[in-house]
Amino acid sequence: MTEKTKNQQTDDSKIIEGYINHILETGHEPASVFKFAKDLKMKEAVFYEHFTSFDAVKKAVWELIFENTLFTLESQEVYKTYTSREKLLGFLFTWIEELKERRSYLLAVYGDVTIKDRSFPKELKGFKSKFKDFANSIVNEGRATEEIAERPYLTDKYHEAIWLQVMFVFRFWLKDDSPGFEKTDAAIEKSVNLAFDLMGKSAVDSFVDFAKFLFQSK
Repeated sequence: MTEKTKNQQTDDSKIIEGYINHILETGHEPASVFKFAKDLKMKEAVFYEHFTSFDAVKKAVWELIFENTLFTLESQEVYKTYTSREKLLGFLFTWIEELKERRSYLLAVYGDVTIKDRSFPKELKGFKSKFKDFANSIVNEGRATEEIAERPYLTDKYHEAIWLQVMFVFRFWLKDDSPGFEKTDAAIEKSVNLAFDLMGKSAVDSFVDFAKFLFQSK
């Protein structure tokens, strides 16, 4: 890593942490980039070298949480041996641990916001894109091992359903007041198991396969 890259990452982190701290301490966004940069003892131009707006900073927070989650997962040797179901469970449990580090900030920003997929905050766009790539890789692995059944027109949409599941978990966690967020843990396990039971080979699939076999055996 070059010195320039290190300095860039340092400035990125400084701006992100400064923004989060400002939200937590004041309950609102900085009045202007000029004032925000001045408080950080940074030139306004330096801010714009890294981010185009405060929305871009909020977007970076989500992407950072995703990248930290994936790094933590993939650094575990056992993760490579996981089934698709276990990988999604592992992601969500690890993701929640990352979210806990920012809970006060996330509550301040999203606690009173109704997050729906068609109108979710635009700063989630980058996170959504990265997560869908991850979900697609899980689905493809599941298809290869037959953990996930091939269904015309449906299989290619599974990553969309998994994304909705992630948003469900996030909304659930924001409102969870159980000790250690144990209700969120239960919600993750039950929702993932249900999703994979639905995506897996069911009795209906077996019946269709058997019917095809009988028809082709005539």
